[in-house]
Amino acid sequence: MTSRNRLETLAQSWWLQAVLLVVLVLSIQRLNILPVWVSWIGMIVYAPLLILKSIDRARAFRPPTTKVLALFLIATVGLLAVHSISGLLFGNPFLPIGTFYLLAYFTLVVDISEHTFLKFYQNMHPALAFVSTFFGIIIVGTGLLMLPDATWNGISFIDALFTSTSAVCVTGLAVLDTGKDFTFLGQCIILFLIQAGGIGILTFTNLFGLLFRGDKSFKDIIFLTDLISSGNLRTTFRSLVKIIGFVFLVEAVGVFFIYLASPQTDLFFAVFHAVSAFCNAGFSTLTNSLYEGDFRFNYALQIIIAGLIIAGGIGYHVFFNVFAVLRFRVHRLLHQAMPPVVPKPQKLLVKWDINTTLVWRTTLILLGAGWLLFYIFEYHNTMAEHGFWGKMVVAFFGSVTPRTAGFNSVDMTALLNPTVMVYLLLMWIGASPGSTGGGIKTTVFAIATLNLLNQIRGRDQLVFKWQTISNAVISRATTIISLSLIALGLSTTLIVSLQPELPVLSVAFECFSAYATVGLSIGLTAKLSTASKVIVVILMFLGRVSFLTFLIALFASINKRTSAGKMIFPENNITVN
Repeated sequence: MTSRNRLETLAQSWWLQAVLLVVLVLSIQRLNILPVWVSWIGMIVYAPLLILKSIDRARAFRPPTTKVLALFLIATVGLLAVHSISGLLFGNPFLPIGTFYLLAYFTLVVDISEHTFLKFYQNMHPALAFVSTFFGIIIVGTGLLMLPDATWNGISFIDALFTSTSAVCVTGLAVLDTGKDFTFLGQCIILFLIQAGGIGILTFTNLFGLLFRGDKSFKDIIFLTDLISSGNLRTTFRSLVKIIGFVFLVEAVGVFFIYLASPQTDLFFAVFHAVSAFCNAGFSTLTNSLYEGDFRFNYALQIIIAGLIIAGGIGYHVFFNVFAVLRFRVHRLLHQAMPPVVPKPQKLLVKWDINTTLVWRTTLILLGAGWLLFYIFEYHNTMAEHGFWGKMVVAFFGSVTPRTAGFNSVDMTALLNPTVMVYLLLMWIGASPGSTGGGIKTTVFAIATLNLLNQIRGRDQLVFKWQTISNAVISRATTIISLSLIALGLSTTLIVSLQPELPVLSVAFECFSAYATVGLSIGLTAKLSTASKVIVVILMFLGRVSFLTFLIALFASINKRTSAGKMIFPENNITVN
């Protein structure tokens, strides 16, 4: 084997990148585990291998995006190598230390993504890939949070696991004070886990994996279509790019407005809360969330965070459909006004998708009902210190946040029982499918409600917007509801059995909050025992990946056989009423 062949074999491996990634983490100056020059040597060894691989990619693949990314990687890793050589020889690296780590992590994640997509997930059922990835991130996050400099006073394994699960599953339940118990490094780790769990780390890995695979096979596209629920084989890859671009654009806008609305804070506060709000995570560096100090009266900040929560919980495909419809209508109006200047739209009609209509109608009804009920119940209670405008904003925020967000601008322990019951319903329903939120989802609740009305009317077919909703969709919605009730009932019973001194309503609220990945609590999280924390961890995990998806993944991992065809059995009726 020639030296070039050896280099190519080494470049195509994955272990070197994994080792270098670990070295980079351990060489962070605040950890004081490895000297930084070790990471410099690793980058000098790694740079020519990635440059060689990137040159081959740029030559072999025709898509312009692949060539551009390959050239960008060559420039980036070259800059990192020069930085490392300058630091070793002259003791004067020219890149800021934070920039060096950021660029190094980016190049390694991009490179590892190709191997992750092509050699691991390709042979897995999409549900199993989804579940296993979340589990893997939680374990990695647990290890990172247990690093010496991640917390000020150390952290136990169960608390690290709880925090990592809460961050990755974008829940927000916390056994430690994020702002006081975690260092800046620990808060950055939590922020990374929130972003990875919110957007889905598989989105990143599959995007880069497909970018470096010029000959995208039909199997690749089928895998991604199932994974992101695209529903359109032709636009799957484009949808993946749109999702990532949309997420970072909205979060950047959120950072800008949060920074303007809270001048007493710094940029990291804006970044942390923008990501946490859009991902519906509910983590805050403030001890009492937005109920802290003067933040409870910062109505502009509450409106901004509420907007980010709604944007993250409405679903990517809903936004894309709304944008497509509005763009088509504007284009058509401009063409009608100026036919010689504006060409005729290529498509005859772009209309609202049935999923979009179902989502926005259900969302508006839930937001409006929650807003009104919160205003009525808490007018003389938790909102007594606010004026009219303040009450309107706080009530609106109180209606938005149980939709899997987890922020609070009132004292949660002082809520009246009717408000708590409203919160239980809103948390259980949650956000919309294809979003960063949890719960059984708005479409499931809407389909179940429509089916209930359909049964009352004595109709066999469920019709919405002149279209029939299939029995398979109704059956899936019923299954999701049944599994959620089983999980919530069983977990509440177990925790009450383990800790009988806890109020049942508070335990139920905690379980609803965990399963729906909300993160709200009425003062119970810190009182949970180790066994109860484990139950809540399992609930958060099942709620984020979906109990049904978990069971499908479990069955796929156990039953490897594929049926040659479907058998048709005779129908029969069972008395149910």
